[in-house]
Amino acid sequence: MDLMAKATAAVGAIMVALRRKDSPHKPAFGASPAIPVAKQQGIMTLKMPTGRGWAPGQTPVAAPGLKVNAFATELKHPRWIEVLPNGDVLVAEALQADRKPRSLMDHAMISTMRRARAVGVSANRVTLWRDKDGDGVAEDREVFVENQNQPFGMALVGDTFYLGNTDGIVAFSYDHASARLAGAGKRLVEFKPGGHWTRSLIASSDGKRIYAGVGSQSNIGDEGMAAEEGRAAIWELDLESGKARIFAGGLRNPVGLAWEPQTDALWTVVNERDGLGDETPPDYLTSVRDGGFYGWPYCYWGKTVDDRVAQDPRLVASALQPDYALGGHTASLGLCWMPAGTLPGFPDGMVIGQHGSWNRSILSGYKLIFVPFADGKPCGPSRDILSGFLSEDEKVSYGRPVGVAVGPDGKSLLMADDVGDVIWRVTGA
Repeated sequence: MDLMAKATAAVGAIMVALRRKDSPHKPAFGASPAIPVAKQQGIMTLKMPTGRGWAPGQTPVAAPGLKVNAFATELKHPRWIEVLPNGDVLVAEALQADRKPRSLMDHAMISTMRRARAVGVSANRVTLWRDKDGDGVAEDREVFVENQNQPFGMALVGDTFYLGNTDGIVAFSYDHASARLAGAGKRLVEFKPGGHWTRSLIASSDGKRIYAGVGSQSNIGDEGMAAEEGRAAIWELDLESGKARIFAGGLRNPVGLAWEPQTDALWTVVNERDGLGDETPPDYLTSVRDGGFYGWPYCYWGKTVDDRVAQDPRLVASALQPDYALGGHTASLGLCWMPAGTLPGFPDGMVIGQHGSWNRSILSGYKLIFVPFADGKPCGPSRDILSGFLSEDEKVSYGRPVGVAVGPDGKSLLMADDVGDVIWRVTGA
């Protein structure tokens, strides 16, 4: 780190110490969260733990009644998981590309992200893992597809495998007999790369459509709204016609996607904007309405205006309020529906991988959590499934939760840990 970056980091450390005193004690969680009044930070709060990884024999902490083991190890920044019908587990290994800083603050940010293992050289591949003897540990590993562009979301529909690269959706022929891809992929939809780079995918229950989450280029449209065209949205691709459209917008960074089976509604977790305080605004879990607008960048949590942004009153008036707050800056990324009985003592609900904060004075997230559902909606407080990803002094992260999926046996959860380079498996104790 050069002198300018060190100076910025020193100023940032002072700001973090000062802001800890004003940090809300109660996180903004639930359907009716207490969201503090926005306070523009000026110099952004920048606090991330050093990414260390796990010591031999060390694991996350499972909630009472549960246990955790490593399903797969020695990956390179595993981000997303897809379980195929035959029980094979696919893991997307990708990383945000390193780049030259554009400003002094950007220099400090990139240096911090390097230390946290959040940027670097991307593996750009999907690997296949197979647990042949059913003991909860994968014995076989092979490269499923490589030389991709920051691959992330995956979906298998019939004989076609869809992959969400940062620059678009690619389709490959899939051979069920060999469990391998055949031939080169064909790009069906183009997305702008850069910014929030992840492209999660999910197929509709009838297999006729693919939905993709595309995050914004910037925090609050900092580079102009022309740069945000087609972004901060969930896209819908009609597989028969090949036509794609924006299904819902105003979603700053919609990552995980899941179906709620009772209502067949699409749900997502969204990373909200930075620079307004430790709990302002909260990230959130929400159902997604066709044609719905969710506020970004003009407003948040319904119609709370962000004064930093040149306003569009018409869009603010149309903004929908999310369903369930997940705490400020938790970086909630992973999402899957978990039916009752998958884990002992857990009813129907959504499992969420909270990657963890950088823009707050007291770290948040760094957990795998569960939100119970009833009648198609969240119905109670969240519960921890896995914790212990941070050292007590918040200086070190052993791992960071990302993608989640119900395991092939239907009685376990799989979670990608991109700092620990592990796929963790959670079951009943």
